[in-house]
Amino acid sequence: MLMRRTLLAAGLLAPSIPAFAAQSGDFAAFLAGLRHDARAAGIPQPVLDRALAGLHPNARVIELDRHQPEFTLTWEQYRSRIVSDARVARGRELLVQHRALLDRVAARYGVPAGIIVGIWGLESNYGQSTGGFNVIEALATLAWEGRRAAFFRSELMDALRILASGDITPAQMTGSYAGAMGQTQFMPDSFLKYAVDFSGTGRRDIWNDLGCVFASTANYLAREGWQPGVPWGEIARLPETFDPSLAGRDKRRTLADWQRLGVGRTGGAKLPPTTLAALLLPGGAGGEAFLAYHPSFRAIYRYNPSDFYCISVGLIGDLVSA
Repeated sequence: MLMRRTLLAAGLLAPSIPAFAAQSGDFAAFLAGLRHDARAAGIPQPVLDRALAGLHPNARVIELDRHQPEFTLTWEQYRSRIVSDARVARGRELLVQHRALLDRVAARYGVPAGIIVGIWGLESNYGQSTGGFNVIEALATLAWEGRRAAFFRSELMDALRILASGDITPAQMTGSYAGAMGQTQFMPDSFLKYAVDFSGTGRRDIWNDLGCVFASTANYLAREGWQPGVPWGEIARLPETFDPSLAGRDKRRTLADWQRLGVGRTGGAKLPPTTLAALLLPGGAGGEAFLAYHPSFRAIYRYNPSDFYCISVGLIGDLVSA
C-alpha cells in the first residue's frame, strides 16, 4: 500500500481544488456537543474557548478528503522519486549538522540516526512540508462531515488534550488536512502516546524543536518493537531458482534458513543465524529483493503500513549514514 501522505510530502501529488461550497449541516450543534464531551473529559473551558473560537468547516479539507486522486506507482518509480539523489544528499548534510543531537537520541532509544533521518525525510522533506492546515479546524471539519466521523472525533479530542497540556498553542498547531502534525507527521493519538520533551523545555514540540522531533520518532519506533542491533533489513541476492511464493512480509524464516535456500546477504551487520527475516520483492519476481529483519522492520511498518515506505526509510537511512 502506497501512503498518500508520503507522496504529498514529496510533491508527487498535486490535486487541483475546484471551488467548493461546504455541505449544509448544523456545525454549531456539532461544536456544542464537542464542547460538552470535552468538558466532561476534563478539557478546561479556556482551552476550548481558544481552540474553537470562530471555527468553521474548511471546504478545502472536505474536498481533499473526498477527491483523493487514485494513483499507481511501481516500486521502481516510487524508489527513484522517494530515494532520490537530492533527498539522500540533503539527508547526509543534515545528519552531519545534527550528529551530536542524533547520537544522543540514538543512545537513549536504541534507534539508529539514519533511520530517524529517513523518516524525517519521507514524512516532511526534512521539515519543509509539514502542512499548513489548522489541525483543530481540519479535524473538526472531518469529524462533522461524517465519512470517518468517529475516528476524526477521537483524534480531535486528543488534539484538545494536547492543547490542554500546554505543548503548543492552537495557532501553532498546524499539519496536514487530515490532522498529521509536525516534522514527522504524528496524528494526535500518536503524539499523546509517543511524543517526548527531549530538550527539557517542558513542551513536546514536534513542530520546531528538533530534539523533540528526533526523540519522539525514535520513541515511537522503540515502543513499537525496534530492537537495537537488528537493522531494518538489507538488499538480498537471490538464486536463479528462487521460488517467489516464499516472499512476503509475514513469511518469516531464520537467517540460516534463508541462506540454506541460497539467499545471499549484502549488508555487513553481524547477525545471529536465528535472526528472523522476511523476503520482500516490492517490484515482483525478477526485481529487487530485500531481507526485512524482525522486529525492527515491523516497527517502521507500524509507523506507516507500506512495504515501499519501510524499505525506502531503510535505504535512505543506510545511504545517509554511509
